[in-house]
Parts: sequence; C-alpha cells; structure tokens
Amino acid sequence: MGIFIKLKWFFKENLRMYAIGLLLLFLTDLSHVVPPYIIGLFTNEVVDRKLTWIYLLVFLSILALIYLLSYLFRYGWNTHIIKGAALLERTLRKRLYDHYMEMDAPFYQKYRTGDLMSHASNDLSAIQRVASGGILMAFDSSVSILLVVASMIIFVDWRLTLIAIVPLPFLAVGVSWIMPRLRRAFTQYQEGFSKMSDHAQESFLGMKVIKTLGQSKEDIQAFNEQTDRQIRINARVARVDSMFDPLATIIMTFSYVLMIILGSEFVLHKTITIGQLVSFTAYLSQLVWPMFALGQLFNVLERGNASYDRVMDLMNEKSLIHDDPRGVSVVKAGELNIRIKSFNYPDDPKAVLKNIDIKVPKGKTLGLVGPVGSGKTTILRLLLREFDSYDGEIDFSGHDIRDYRLSSYLKKIGYVSQNNFLFSTNIAKNIAFSDPDLPQNEVEKVAKLAALHDDIMQMPKQYNTEVGENGISLSGGQQQRVAIARALIVSPAILILDDALSAVDARTEKDILNALQHQSRDQTTIISASRISSIINADEILVFQHGKIIERGTHHHLLAQNGYYAKTFHQQEMASHYEAKLTGDD
Repeated sequence: MGIFIKLKWFFKENLRMYAIGLLLLFLTDLSHVVPPYIIGLFTNEVVDRKLTWIYLLVFLSILALIYLLSYLFRYGWNTHIIKGAALLERTLRKRLYDHYMEMDAPFYQKYRTGDLMSHASNDLSAIQRVASGGILMAFDSSVSILLVVASMIIFVDWRLTLIAIVPLPFLAVGVSWIMPRLRRAFTQYQEGFSKMSDHAQESFLGMKVIKTLGQSKEDIQAFNEQTDRQIRINARVARVDSMFDPLATIIMTFSYVLMIILGSEFVLHKTITIGQLVSFTAYLSQLVWPMFALGQLFNVLERGNASYDRVMDLMNEKSLIHDDPRGVSVVKAGELNIRIKSFNYPDDPKAVLKNIDIKVPKGKTLGLVGPVGSGKTTILRLLLREFDSYDGEIDFSGHDIRDYRLSSYLKKIGYVSQNNFLFSTNIAKNIAFSDPDLPQNEVEKVAKLAALHDDIMQMPKQYNTEVGENGISLSGGQQQRVAIARALIVSPAILILDDALSAVDARTEKDILNALQHQSRDQTTIISASRISSIINADEILVFQHGKIIERGTHHHLLAQNGYYAKTFHQQEMASHYEAKLTGDD
C-alpha cells in the first residue's frame, strides 16, 4: 500500500472528488449485501409454502429497486474515480514534460530517448491505474469483505461465519510472500521495456545506416535477443502474479467445504433455516470476487509502485543550469565578451577550455576554426547555456549571460548546427516554428537570406511541401538552409552557425554569407567551420587547439603568420582545385 502513501499529495488535492466517488462505491457495496438476505427470506417462504403473489411482487419490486440504485451508484463512482485517475495522469505527464524541458545537456547524455519515452508512456499509465483500478479494488474489496462478513454474522450465524473465514489468514501469509517478488519482477520488466524502446528508436533513426552497411540481420538478431529477454522477464512476472489466483481458489474451496458440512449440520439441528443457508451461500460467493480482486490489486499496486519510483528518480534529477525567474528579461544587441580561465565537462576532470579571452563588438562576425575536439563547439555550448559551471564569465550587452532569464536569453539566439532537426510538417511551418502566426512574406524573406527560396519555388507544393520525418524529403543542404531560415526569423541578437554550411556548395555558401553580412548591423554572428571559406570575411578569426586559442586575427593576417590556419587554408584550396578539375568545373 506504499504507493497510496506516495500519492497522498494527489488524493489530498482532490479529496472531494474521491470522497464522493468512494461514498458512492460504499453505497454500491451496501446494496449488494441486501439481495442475499431477501433471497433467503424468499426461500423460507417457498419452503414453508407461504409464498403468495403479493409476497412475490414485493420481493421482485425490492430487488428491482435495489439493482436500480446499485446501477446509479455504480455510474456515480465510475465517473468520479476514473476522472480522478485521468487527472493524475495529466498532472504527472505535465510535470514530467516540464521537467524534460528544464533539464540540461548532461541529463540528456545520461538518459536515452527511448528510456525517457518509456517513463512518459508506460510508467505513467501504470501509475494512472493505481488511481483508478487500484483505489477501486483496494476500497471495494476491503469494504465488500467487511460488509459481507458482517451480514453473515447478523443475518445467518456468527459461528458459521467464523468457521468459514478461518482459512483467510493463510491468504495474508501467501500475499506477504508474493508481494516483494512481484515488485522486483515488475521493476525488471519496466527496465527491460525501456531498453527495448531505446533499441527500436535508435534502429528507426539509423535505418539508412543499418541498411547501407548491411547490418539489417545483425540488428534484427540483437532486437530479437532483447525481445526474448523481455519475454523471459514477462514470464517471470506472470509466474509470480499467477500464484495468487490458485492460492485464493484453494482457500475459498476450503471455506465452501466447511460451510457445506457445518451449514448442513446447523440446518438439521434447526440452528439456522434453509433460507439462511441459501443466504450464507450467496454471501460466501460474494467473497470470491474481493479475494481475486486482491490479487489484481497487488498486480496494479506493484506495477504502479515500481513505475512511480522510476519516474520520481527521473524527477529528482536536478539541472545544473540555474534560471533566476527575477533575472534580466530584456536582451538587447551589444558587445560579447568571453573570459574563461578553465572549463571541464561534469563527468570529465580534464579541462577542455583554458585561458579564453574573446571580444566581439556589436554587429561584428567572429570565425572559429580548429581540429576536431579543439574546443570550438564547447564555446558555443557555453554561449547556449548548456553548462554554467565554468571558471570565468560570459558577458553580453553589459550582463553576465547567467543573469538573464533563460527563456528570454535563448529567444534572442539563433542557433544552427551541422545536423539539424526538422519537424514532420511543411517547409513554411518549419521556418516559422518560433512564431506560427508570422505572415508568408516574412517566411519568404528569411528563406531568401538562406538562399532557399528558389529551391522551394521549384517544388510542386512550394512552401507547403512536407519535409517528412526529420526532413527526409530534403537534401542535406536544403535541411541546413531551412534551419538557417528558422534561426533568422527570430531576429537574433546573436547568430551561431556551428558548421552549418558544410552541406551546401561553394556558390550557395557565398550567397548565404553575403546575405547575412548585410542582414543586420546590430546582429553579432559567430561562425564555427571546418571549411575556411565560411569564415574568410569574418572580422576576427580564432584558431583553437587543445582548448586554447593559438592564433587570432583577420584572414590575411593569419595567412601571413604561416601557421595552422595558413596551412589548412592552402590544403583546402588545393583540394578544391583538384576536385574542380575532376568534375570539369575548373
């Protein structure tokens, strides 16, 4: 019953709804103990040959009225308790989704997408059943047992009742043995379900890679092995869960046997009447469902308990990003200063940035270049406030970026990465994602800046063209340009392009960069690129290596230094000329 204690906060908030529902459920159970008594009286009238048409009509009328009231009561508790369960699921779903939205990058590195989806679907459904079927069976079975036993004592005989319920304590012993095993089995089941979701989600997203590399059979085999493990776990759950019903059946059979033997003896000695024995038999049959309901109850409660603990473990994860709701809410274009003595990722003691000092005046463009793992992307992640735990400060427009309200700050940043996510809708809605009510001419304006408008106009449905899941119907370059247009439409104070032009050709790249250069005088632009042609016209270029800035200056200044930048530039120029000769474009 620990899950009910854990959900006490919800039941307390919705006390009136559940109080009415449980009251109506109590009246339903109360109405169920009256018919056996009436049937007993009716049996005595038949045995004594005193039955008349008037008695028959009275019996039938009373039974009809009781069953009508029972129907009304049943309808009432159903609407209240099921409504409460839906409210609990909605409340937890909203809290969990809000929690997902608030969490930082380390959280999403720790938990995989399939696992998070499993928590938001399978686990929440299990918790929801606690607030519907769980509370129903807990209250209904216990009240039914008490009312039936009380009716057996009052309307039949207390000695016969006592003898009939003697086997029931053995049920409690069996339950105490089954419950902890059931909980462990359900926890393993939920964890296995999460792993299956992870595997399926990764396979769907990586289907092209799997097929291209000829790994379909291996992936299917791995999934089948995981499925087989889940089936074995599920079988273990079923074995433990199935122990209750036979146990309850054996105990109820003993009760019936004792009732028949002793009840017949009581009738022969005229301790009770035949009608009372009939009533007792009916009452004893009413104990069958509560006994089996207890088995279902333990199933629901243990599933809910395991799921609630899993969800709460997730909810107890704290973001390392502190968002002050009273922070600066207005973000204006201005100068950007980055001064970082050192920074290391939370799970790695090694510093990935050291002694960084960057100044970008308002409206200027900064270029970042360097080998993979040199620290370029880390700088951008700090600007996006994926991490706040660095030794130093990042100042924008006169305020430390950690002093801004996170929602206000991020709205003024346009970010485009090399691999962008597109939503399964049309091109226009993808571009206008941040403001769906924007007029069409604004959408087309940024599409032209991203050198995408002409491509769109050649498509059959133009801006209404569906991009497919994650933009599968578009080329890599078109996907990047849709993402650039989406970033520009918010009129960002800082525009960040993280290798965002890697999939476009040289001419398109030049068109986009020229358009961005004349787009806004106040907009600060930061371009991280592996292709030096993307940053040639930057006001300042920084060369990173091993987390440090090893070179800085304009394109011509860096060429004169004849260092890493100059060597990389000449290598790329040679490769470009060689490629042009091979394709006949030279």
